[in-house]
Amino acid sequence: MASYTNPSSIFLSIFVLICSISSSEEAIPNNNGITVDLIHRDSPFSPFYNHSETQFDRNMNSFRRSIARSIHLGLSTNTEQVPAAEAPITPDSSGEFLMKILIGTPAVELAAVVDTGSDLTWAQCAPCQNCYDQKPPLYDSTKSKTFQNVSCESDQCKLIGQGVLECDKTKLCRYYVSYGDGSTTLGNIAVETFTIGEASGTFPEVVFGCGNYNYGTFEESMSGIVGLGGGSSSILRQLGTSIGSKFSYCLTSFDSNVSSKISFGSNAVVKGDKVMSTPLKKGASDTFYTVTLMGISVGNTKLEYNSIPESDSGEFGNIIIDSGTPLSIIPKSIYEEVESVLVKAVKGVRVDDPRKADGLCYKSPENGELDSPAMIAHFEGVDLALPQKSNFVEAAKGVVCLTLVPAGLYAPINVLGNIHQRDYLIGFDLENRKMDFLPTDCSKPH
Repeated sequence: MASYTNPSSIFLSIFVLICSISSSEEAIPNNNGITVDLIHRDSPFSPFYNHSETQFDRNMNSFRRSIARSIHLGLSTNTEQVPAAEAPITPDSSGEFLMKILIGTPAVELAAVVDTGSDLTWAQCAPCQNCYDQKPPLYDSTKSKTFQNVSCESDQCKLIGQGVLECDKTKLCRYYVSYGDGSTTLGNIAVETFTIGEASGTFPEVVFGCGNYNYGTFEESMSGIVGLGGGSSSILRQLGTSIGSKFSYCLTSFDSNVSSKISFGSNAVVKGDKVMSTPLKKGASDTFYTVTLMGISVGNTKLEYNSIPESDSGEFGNIIIDSGTPLSIIPKSIYEEVESVLVKAVKGVRVDDPRKADGLCYKSPENGELDSPAMIAHFEGVDLALPQKSNFVEAAKGVVCLTLVPAGLYAPINVLGNIHQRDYLIGFDLENRKMDFLPTDCSKPH
């Protein structure tokens, strides 16, 4: 999520809710794997839920978070240098989905931001010299029998890479992360016992950041971050073979009365006759899940896209799969083609974009649904039908807008956002270097 040394990084992401978790000293094998709830930030079940917000407010905020997220991802890879003072959107630091885990012995429950766009897992720790107000009980490392600081010369410290501070006389491994909204976390790198899932088990000696100085706009309902990126310090990489280096999720709409789910290990295997797979490619960062977008179909019109030079031999991708970005951000050249085809096909009254983004917007039809052609995103080996109800959403009263956004200075990274991942079981498989997609009614058990 954040670039550990770049002060303009932006803090966004996912929360995962985990209930009734057991604790022990060793990892407990479980052939059934791990499955837990994902709570969207705008769900009535979320501690972030704001009863005073309208649906228009939530849709507008999701647009702002999408742009802020893309800026962050671009800054973290230095693909675009956007001065923070020029950024049109103030970053939101409370994430997209909600998770709870247990940490320590005796175990303390934490609500942490889980992020597919960052690797370092950190938690707010007591004794805390300078911390933000936190509703859940504060994890006190001095009361845990399994907590242990690590040396700045240790392999665990080297695992973190960027964000580690220079060794001082204490010889402790220290980290510092700064976010674009001014929020920061500073503390020790340590190892601790983490427990995930109701019937799964406990994982000892997980490397994480114990934050004793945490300042900024962090939500009081959160306790830290769980990094689910593909980098070396990611908790996914650390748990490795014990969870098969894979996870999957199935996202419902945020107003559903059924929670989304995230699975690890054997539960994360995506299987079935209709499974589609695309290879993971090299990207701007090992953290990101990068794939290759080949084109987009609008109705019967297929629009090709190829930004990969022939000399790269297909090693590099051009778009990332990210659960922390609400809307999808696509290359400007193909966005303009998509918009052109839609303008010809949609029979509606076009209006100005209330988001001030020069996007494609129409007056809402009386029946509430815009009659627009189906769209399919074509990846290498995958034809992903974008959920029809997600392609246009109400951005203001009486106005619906396209949920595809062109990449550019203020949205420098191409992203398949979570709004277009709904009702697919999506597998992130680092072991086999692939992404799996299976059309699924995520509101039903599977």
